[in-house]
Amino acid sequence: MKRTRFQFGTLERKKRKSGPDVWVMRYYQTGGDGSRTYVSRIVGNVEDLPNKSMAQKAAEAIRMEANADPGRVVVTLAGLIERYKLDKLPERYSTRVSYLSCLNVHIKPKWGDSTLNEIAASPFIVEKWFESLDMAPKTKGHIKALMHRLYECAMKWGFYPVGRNPMELVEIKDVTKRVRRPQVLTYDQFWKVLEFIEQPYRTMVLVAQCLGLRISEVMALQWADFDFENMMVHVQRGIVHGRIHETKTEYSDDDLPLDSDFAEILLSWRNNCPTTPEGWVFPNPSTQRPYWQESICADHIKPAGIKAGLGCHIGWHTFRHTYRTWLDGTGAPVSMQRELMHHASIQTTMDTYGRGTMSDAKRQANSKVVQFALRPFLGGQAVKAALPEAR
Repeated sequence: MKRTRFQFGTLERKKRKSGPDVWVMRYYQTGGDGSRTYVSRIVGNVEDLPNKSMAQKAAEAIRMEANADPGRVVVTLAGLIERYKLDKLPERYSTRVSYLSCLNVHIKPKWGDSTLNEIAASPFIVEKWFESLDMAPKTKGHIKALMHRLYECAMKWGFYPVGRNPMELVEIKDVTKRVRRPQVLTYDQFWKVLEFIEQPYRTMVLVAQCLGLRISEVMALQWADFDFENMMVHVQRGIVHGRIHETKTEYSDDDLPLDSDFAEILLSWRNNCPTTPEGWVFPNPSTQRPYWQESICADHIKPAGIKAGLGCHIGWHTFRHTYRTWLDGTGAPVSMQRELMHHASIQTTMDTYGRGTMSDAKRQANSKVVQFALRPFLGGQAVKAALPEAR
């Protein structure tokens, strides 16, 4: 029987008619009938891979595919990472950005040149590396989980023996412990923060506080999502860095109740907000696209927290934490709180009993939170103080 030889392929720099030069990998590909064809694949351009050494590392993912006997390939973690990026990187934009940050900023610079066997043989050294990182234990846990995932893929693709994942031997201390407790606002603190936030950002904050939404969901709201006749809003999308995606979990795609006083504020804002083809609730007038949440937080939310004497740790998620705490203060059952927060952790309840219609109890619990949020504005003409000014 003819022995299959490991092929490294050839890597060449090739000029293009326009744009930067590219690195091209050439190798033999065996067809289903046993025939061999000489093929080429672009690895990347010289702007991203300025020297051949970097291009060789990037080509490892292609080299893995080119060899019929992957078990004989000496694979570095950098090569595995490139293969992972091609085949298994999550499609959801926000998740991709987070994974790529962990891979490119932390894992690859430290362990990219090491082989899978070298890393697996030194779990204690990996553990000590985690201890040296100046970051929250929860973040370390995310990085470890991604390294665990890389080894799972390596086993599946035949680059590492199937067995116990070596990352299981690496321990992260206090991985579930928060470095800083989430900031939760009292009623007075919330009203004080609102005093220092102008429109349209004040209405964004009211939406976040009165519905308990993630900020990516607030920014992705469209007027078609609101059913003011039946007093409901259907949350069905999120937006991060201008990219629209589905909600974080299937349970986030849900109907939420609208309080009548809060609906009045929203209807007033609809009369004053810029009109866009997609019907965005919070469009930037200059782009007709939703605002970027990070810039609003930096320019308006955090400064408002400082002016209100609450420090610099106020952010968009503060209002979601506050919504959950206020809900608890209403006496709402935990199961109802999870529904209103649309967390994935209610999966068992939903799978067993199904997702019911909008209950009066759910509306009442939400309305109590909304009344807390709008208390300074309710009664007589005072409600008009919360309404958006014309822009």
